[in-house]
Amino acid sequence: MGGQSEEIEYLKSLVSQLNVKISALEAQPKPPKSPARQLRTILMGPPGAGKGTQAPRIRDEFCVCHLATGDMLRDQIKAQTPLGMEAKKIIDAGGLVSDDIMVGMIKNQIENNAECKNGFVLDGFPRTIPQAQKLDGMLSSRGEKLDSVVQLLIDDQLLISRITGRLIHTPSGRTYHKLFSPPKKPGLDDVTGEPLTQRSDDNVETLRKRLTTFHSQTGPVAEYYKSKGLWHGIDAAQSPSVVWDNLRAVFVGKK
Repeated sequence: MGGQSEEIEYLKSLVSQLNVKISALEAQPKPPKSPARQLRTILMGPPGAGKGTQAPRIRDEFCVCHLATGDMLRDQIKAQTPLGMEAKKIIDAGGLVSDDIMVGMIKNQIENNAECKNGFVLDGFPRTIPQAQKLDGMLSSRGEKLDSVVQLLIDDQLLISRITGRLIHTPSGRTYHKLFSPPKKPGLDDVTGEPLTQRSDDNVETLRKRLTTFHSQTGPVAEYYKSKGLWHGIDAAQSPSVVWDNLRAVFVGKK
């Protein structure tokens, strides 16, 4: 009996020690996620296809930076730089900004933005084959290359329905939709109660011009990446969660 009691006490002591260790481990801050490998990808798609929804998820899941060239340009427009003013004229007219300066901006981000150390998801560039070639050249000079190019595919008419109802809270970047995701109070941000706005290029006529330009310019870019075996097409008319599952399958090599 004495030996059994000692064994029970020993086991209790061992369990107690294990519980202390488990509690200590659980209390430690969790290490940041780190990807199994670097990811350098391009997310293609017309305005309203869902790039703004999916790119941040790619950024967070794979610990890479999100380089949205549209945001870079809008920052220039807000600052009223010469490039920004020129870009605004083109965007308001329904065109797509094509500028060699973008490659330099992208290179600067890759080299100086700590979030880019594990790679990047490039959103909104390249839009022409010469731009794609310049991007390839810049990456090659760094001893790097793209892993994949993913294009979100969706019908133009569905896109127009999505975009013309889009409402934006400019200070925060929060977005709503008149039909699909309306604010609690019409025209007002849910958090601040401040007025929501529509971008000046979010009207049907301008959108049709933008889509025509997008298809004529970026169609050849898709073919360029198809020829390199990098291109993947994703049906963007599906729910965002299904689109994400398909995107993730590309990046982890299951698609």
